[in-house]
Amino acid sequence: MSRSVSIRLLLACSLLAVMFTACSRDPNVRKQKYFDSGEKYFAEGKYREAAIQYSNAVQIDSRFAQAHYKLSQAYLKLSDSNRAFQELSRTVELAPDNYRAHTDLANLLVTVRNPDGTLVPDTLKQAKTHLDILKDKQPNNPETHEAWANYYAAQNDFAAAIQEMQQAIAADPNRSESYLLLALLELRANLPDKAEDHFKKATEVDPKAMNAQLALGGFFQSRNRLSEAEQQFKHAIGVDPKSPAPRAALVRLLMQEGKRDEIESLLRQTKKDLSDTPEGYRMLGDFYFATGDLDKATSEYTSLYSDHPKDPQVKKNYVQLLILKNRLDEATKLNNEILKANPHDVDALVYKGQMQIRKNDAGAAVDSLQSALRNDPNNAVAHYQLGIAFAQQHNEGRAESEWREAIRIRPDLTDAQRALAALQLSRGDVDAVLQTAQQIITAQPSSADGFILKGIAELARLKYSDAQQDAQQAMLRAPLNPTPLVQMGNIQLAQKHYAEAEKFYQQALDKDPSSAEGLSGLMNTYFAQKQFDKAIAAANAQIAKSPNSANFYDLLGTALFNGKKDLPGAEAALRKAIELDKNNTDALEKLGKVQVQEGATDKALALYQQSIKDNPRDVTFYILSGELYESKKDWDQAKGMYQRALSVSPDHPLASNNLAYVILEQGGNVDVAMGLAQTARRGMPDSPNAADTLGWAYYQKGVYQSAISQFKEALRLGEKRGDPDDADIHCHLGLAYQKANQNALARQQLEKAVKLNPNNADARKALSELRG
Repeated sequence: MSRSVSIRLLLACSLLAVMFTACSRDPNVRKQKYFDSGEKYFAEGKYREAAIQYSNAVQIDSRFAQAHYKLSQAYLKLSDSNRAFQELSRTVELAPDNYRAHTDLANLLVTVRNPDGTLVPDTLKQAKTHLDILKDKQPNNPETHEAWANYYAAQNDFAAAIQEMQQAIAADPNRSESYLLLALLELRANLPDKAEDHFKKATEVDPKAMNAQLALGGFFQSRNRLSEAEQQFKHAIGVDPKSPAPRAALVRLLMQEGKRDEIESLLRQTKKDLSDTPEGYRMLGDFYFATGDLDKATSEYTSLYSDHPKDPQVKKNYVQLLILKNRLDEATKLNNEILKANPHDVDALVYKGQMQIRKNDAGAAVDSLQSALRNDPNNAVAHYQLGIAFAQQHNEGRAESEWREAIRIRPDLTDAQRALAALQLSRGDVDAVLQTAQQIITAQPSSADGFILKGIAELARLKYSDAQQDAQQAMLRAPLNPTPLVQMGNIQLAQKHYAEAEKFYQQALDKDPSSAEGLSGLMNTYFAQKQFDKAIAAANAQIAKSPNSANFYDLLGTALFNGKKDLPGAEAALRKAIELDKNNTDALEKLGKVQVQEGATDKALALYQQSIKDNPRDVTFYILSGELYESKKDWDQAKGMYQRALSVSPDHPLASNNLAYVILEQGGNVDVAMGLAQTARRGMPDSPNAADTLGWAYYQKGVYQSAISQFKEALRLGEKRGDPDDADIHCHLGLAYQKANQNALARQQLEKAVKLNPNNADARKALSELRG
């Protein structure tokens, strides 16, 4: 090769290299590359991945209006309305003539509600601003009329909304969506006959419009015309045999009718027909999961993971099931693979937190879940699980805050609703539970969850008839779910209708042989009648059906301990529960109590100390050990245990409370004890013990009026929990009154303390001083 040719080639190569480098650095090229990648993900239904790529594009060019708009669409698909609103607002700022963005903003703004469900006037005004622009610029666009219809409907002005939709149809008579929205509005306006006509018209105008086909079937289902609904959903399957949506709708209908065998047959066929569609081949496993059949769900997902190892959702669902089955080692292995590929994967971080909760490592769980929320602040499930972690730390205030945030983001997250309701019930705030239940019923009238929760609240109010009606409504909506039957059993048990209670609990166990709630209810029915042998026989019968249930052995051990006083039998059952689930804190705690009853306190301490070695970040066993040391009056060892608990979980309210008490008992630094007691009081605002400890700290400090206030609050909280007569708290209040020279009140409280506990030496001594 001649030198001149070589030089020309070298120059050409250098020029190409410069060109490619320049292209890779050209911001217009880079932003378009990210945008195109986002479009690809969006078309595949991978909206989270699409959002990331659109975000990359706008980071390169903050004035890239189309990327902002498409980012808003991805957020809408992800139900992240806050970020969707931000992106839509930025879109119309950059591109005022993007009328689709104006339409989306108007439709989004009319959905905004106050916490009590009322409209927000300011957002309605903002919506109208965008609607006025649309009316001026695109008066004949059907979507403009639809947006106005939504505006009027939000204010329950259905006449005006229907009129807008009639104009939309006049503007384009061949638009199926317009007939569909008109039908939905007529349904809300209680015009079912007209609604039916327009549901049918929507399917006639566009026979392939799946939303219209499914809406017509849903209409039949809501009118209890179930055979017509079934026929319609089957017709929809014929319209698009490759779509999972009509099959899912048919499954929901068959679930309402309790036709489990038909559902399984349909979904097995779906798995074959939609073998190349992830949502389709996952439906059978998801059905088992939704109906609480974790054994079948896990078996199905084991098969799915083998067949589709590259489907990330299959892997994640499989991890979730392994967690629920307490197969934590397997779940950890798979979850670590996800995190290795993407350390910021939010789902995997949430799963990691769930596993840490199950291992009673609440501190680590808090870290994992907060990491997930840094990556996705609006992840409702992460907030819910973080609430559980805080509850495990006895930090009720922060738990409540996280559950409320989860519900704010996703009002349909019933797990968070139930957790919040349980907390409210523990406080005796039944009205709050009823309000929560009604919100669920309003948002999801076809779901059993709201009625189950409402029934629990009505039962707490002793309104048995109302509670029973709610349970019956739940059964109608979820005939395959054992929970409404358990609730019916609870209602009968509360009224001492033992035969009826037994029947309902047994029916719940027939539906789900692994139902711990069903077995617990059945055993409680026998306990209430002093039929301990029957309770134990019931536990053994269910263990025969579900031999790997740690919960069942836990219940058996409890029955043998509390009912028969069979300490060796209780110990054997509880050890089996622990063998099946080494993280079963309840069984470990009860086993220690059995050993204490056997006179083997040191053996119980050794058990708890071993548990500390096995789970060094689980504060539970530090606290249990501390309490045992307290019972032995070994204050130094107790103090050490509580301090170790706080080193694992700083500000843990129960550990703080107990350490404060030990310091005060030892005559230690009152200021340190005061700080700990205040931490406990903040973390456990509904705990009588925390109020009592803080009161005792004030007493030791000589601040007697503050002490009196805390002791009175402790008694009020105890009464709220159904335990108004704690001798120690009455004694402490009497002592504080004595120091405050309120002797009549002091005598009253001290006499009550002695009446409740004649061996209360402090109360007797103070009374003697008052009388002397």
